[in-house]
Amino acid sequence: MPVLTPMRKAELENGSTSTRNLSECLAIDQAELIRQVLPGLGLGDDLAAVLDEYATASGKGISHQISAIGCAIGKALHRHDEVSRQARQERLIRHPSDTVRSWAAFAMTRSDPAMTLGDRLGVAKTFAADEHFGVREWSWLAVRPYIAEHIGEAIALLESWTMSPDPNIRRFAVESTRPRGVWCEHIAALKTDPAMGLPLLEPLRADPARYVQDSVGNWLNDASKTAPEWVDRLCRYWADAGAGEPSTARIVTRAIRSLRKGGT
Repeated sequence: MPVLTPMRKAELENGSTSTRNLSECLAIDQAELIRQVLPGLGLGDDLAAVLDEYATASGKGISHQISAIGCAIGKALHRHDEVSRQARQERLIRHPSDTVRSWAAFAMTRSDPAMTLGDRLGVAKTFAADEHFGVREWSWLAVRPYIAEHIGEAIALLESWTMSPDPNIRRFAVESTRPRGVWCEHIAALKTDPAMGLPLLEPLRADPARYVQDSVGNWLNDASKTAPEWVDRLCRYWADAGAGEPSTARIVTRAIRSLRKGGT
């Protein structure tokens, strides 16, 4: 793993470059990054308010910190007129720092309580296609509470995403709806009735991208914790129907890893 030198850390905290791994993300002084980049985004007058919001979350995990900063920036954006707000949002979306773009995912999907789930997902799609792995994770974490609250509607909206030529978009459709998820709340309805997720899983059961395969396998492995018989039946069906298909075989292997450990 690359060594985080003082010079490298300074570059990360002035917002001139992106992180290479989770360790670098965790090493960033978020307050310093806020102080360095907000004036350049046209949000200098909101610096104190954003720092105050961050201070309340600074003792918590990184997910709480990114969310708090992003939501504070979202509030700041809404104090500007529409033209100014859009200009500032564009600067956020195109910022060279993946951490700043991660803030933007929360700022733009959570700041307006009047947004519909479709609106939130439409905004999140930009971040779901980001070149940086970290921004792609924060993109679904930002909208996960709304997906969990309206899971039926979310599945219906995300079904078309499974047809996207971009594997990052296809992966978002699955990762954002995982029954148990990572760093987020569980979705009780999918733990009880994982078959609800088939409109997202079936189109991807032979997906050529390993990134997508891993997400589908992890989704089913989540489901196996509460619906083992259902996952076992589905994986047997997929294995038979896709005999000789390496992508399906890889997904199935990943999906049943917990079942194998449990002797199922």
